[in-house]
Amino acid sequence: MPVFHIAIVESNVLTGLGLQQILRDIIPTAEVSLFTSFDALQTAGFEEFVHFFVGSRIYFEHTQFFRDRRQYSIVLVAGELQINGVPTLNVCQSEQQIVKAVMGLRRMGHPGSMNPAAKEELLLSAREVEVARLLAKGCINKEIADALSISLTTVISHRKNIMEKLHARSLADITIYAVMNGLVNIGEL
Repeated sequence: MPVFHIAIVESNVLTGLGLQQILRDIIPTAEVSLFTSFDALQTAGFEEFVHFFVGSRIYFEHTQFFRDRRQYSIVLVAGELQINGVPTLNVCQSEQQIVKAVMGLRRMGHPGSMNPAAKEELLLSAREVEVARLLAKGCINKEIADALSISLTTVISHRKNIMEKLHARSLADITIYAVMNGLVNIGEL
């Protein structure tokens, strides 16, 4: 499975670490690097990154660099600040709202998108995809068994396999995977 390189360029270490963990959780195929300054990003080299999540202060100090890469840059803002032609992400909201905002950016087709290979190689079998889709929609094991005309034991087995394959720790991880890979639409949740 391809690895996507994402850079977070944010001088506030706590904000950067929090966003780094969120991105790792919702985009398991991403390698997320945190830089506390623009100079640190330049030293590391920036050619490999498909996205830059950049703090607003750093963005404004290096506007030309990020404007040249506007289709790959997302500015981290405190509040509802809008920057003409550049997507923004409000970091002063709950983790759940940030996850929805990041998935919204992906759904809008942000060029250079974080869409891991447009379904080229899903980790799950066709039946596991059906089970994951129903789990993400909030169905319980019995409802899934009835909907797919399979036994409860088979549903439990598929659920266990899905958890293992996705390295999921909870149902929320399965839901995030389902949304990120287009198995369900966020509006269906």
